This record gives sequence, structure tokens and C-alpha cells, in this order.
Amino acid sequence: MSPKDLLLALVVVVAWGVNFVVIKVGLHGVPPMLLGALRFMLAAVPAVFFVKRPRVPLRWLFAYGATISFGQFAFLFYALYVGMPAGLASLVLQAQAFFTFGFAVLFLHERFRVQNLAGLAIAAAGLAVIGTVSAAGSSGGHSMTLAGFLLTLCAAVLWALGNIVTKKVGKVDLVALVVWGSLIPPLPFLALSYVMEGPARMAAALSGIGVTSILAIVYLAFVATILGYGLWSRLLSRYPASQVAPFSLLVPIVGLASAALLLGEHLSTVQVAGAGLVMLGLVVNVFGGWVAQRFAAAR
Repeated sequence: MSPKDLLLALVVVVAWGVNFVVIKVGLHGVPPMLLGALRFMLAAVPAVFFVKRPRVPLRWLFAYGATISFGQFAFLFYALYVGMPAGLASLVLQAQAFFTFGFAVLFLHERFRVQNLAGLAIAAAGLAVIGTVSAAGSSGGHSMTLAGFLLTLCAAVLWALGNIVTKKVGKVDLVALVVWGSLIPPLPFLALSYVMEGPARMAAALSGIGVTSILAIVYLAFVATILGYGLWSRLLSRYPASQVAPFSLLVPIVGLASAALLLGEHLSTVQVAGAGLVMLGLVVNVFGGWVAQRFAAAR
């Protein structure tokens, strides 16, 4: 990978890692479902007037928008709203890698691999440790509810389903898919906001929206969504997925670091152990096959 593209990969990692802190900040002034609607409205318009619609059937475009865009972020935004720390959310959300593996076996008939199962077992142990701590109500001085933890896992499930939809779509302009897929979430988000948050709260949030909330929405729409996925698709078009995908392992590291630096979040000793197990499981899942091949070749 060229130095320029390596720098672009790191830009994506930082953009996606800080994304969790920005969501937390945005939720201070805008309720979660309304924040989701505003994010995707801004991500879709005016971009749809300049980006050609991807050549995919409408049913797959709706499936993508309903899973990776609406479903994932409806659960994630509400998880952060009800007590999931931003740093831990960036880590727990990476469980999508294992849900994706399970769905790929179920729906795409992909085969089990030893490194996938080993990575899943290690990461599951780490998530169990974090979940046990959340159930006990301890988060190193910061509230982490069991509801927030479980909702983040639900977000990971929807992300994984979106990955399966992307696989079924095949080779397509990812930026176009993201932009046009962003047309799907606003109406469901607005409907949930009306039911869950109420028209009075929606009106109050919009009429009294502050500069911080506006900047958070701009970041979520343009930096985390369009810029992040745009650069990621460029890297995937130039290099093998096996060379690009490992960079996603850095996202929770940036998420945990930025949450500690900007929000003052700190993990307890038990949570650090759980986080370490999750990261180890992700590493085994990504690099386990390569290590096994090298070991076999050396024998």
C-alpha cells in the first residue's frame, strides 16, 4: 500500500473511531431518533443529485438502507442514549464481524473455518465479561446499562445483515450505495421520533438546536458517512480486501482513546480484560488463517 493510501486508511480509522464520541455529543442536544433522521437526510441530500444511482434492484437498495443505515444506527444511537459509553460501543459493535460470519454460513452457505470459530469463542468470552460488568452496573465511574450493551449488540446484528446484503449486491459503487441507501432511513427515524420522543420534543430540539449539535450532525453525515465510506471504497477498489479489512481493527482503539480523551471515559480493570479478549478474538478472526498457512508451510 502506497504511503498516500496508507494515510487515507488512517483517516478513515480516525473518522470512524471518533464517530462514537460525536454521536454522544450530538445526543446532548437532539434525541436519538431525530438525530438519526437528520444525519441521513443530510447524507442523502444534496448528494443524490450528483451521485448516480447504483445499479442494484430496488429491493436490495431498501434492504441495505433498512439494515446497515436505519437498523444499525437506530439501535446504536439509542444504546448511547441509555447509557452505553462511546468507547465501549466502538468495541462491542465490532461483534458484527462474527455475526457476519454466522449469517454468511446460514444464508450464503460459506464454510466454517477454524480461525473463525476460535476468534468467535475468544471474543464471546470478552463480550460476556463486559456484559457481566454492565449487568452489575459498574463502568469504571461511568454508567453502562445492560440495556445499552444489549442494544449495541443488536446494532452489530443489523450491521452484519447489511454486510450480507452488500455481498448479495456484488460489485457496486459503495459511495453510491451509501448515498442512495441514506434515502431509506429518514422516514422510519422520523416516525420513531414522533412515537417515542413526541412532536413537542422534536419541535423543541429543532427550534433550540445549538452549534455543537449542528456540527455533530455535519460530521456524522459528511465525515463518518460520505467521506469515510468514499475513502474505504477507494481502498477496496485498489487493494485486496484482506489487505484493507485489518485496518478496521484500529477503529475501537481510536474509539476508546478518543472517548477517554474527550469524554473522560475510563474502563475498569475487568472491562480492560474483556476489551482485550474481544480485540484478540478479532485479530484471530482476521489473521488466524494466514498464521496457520505460514505455520503449515514452515513444517
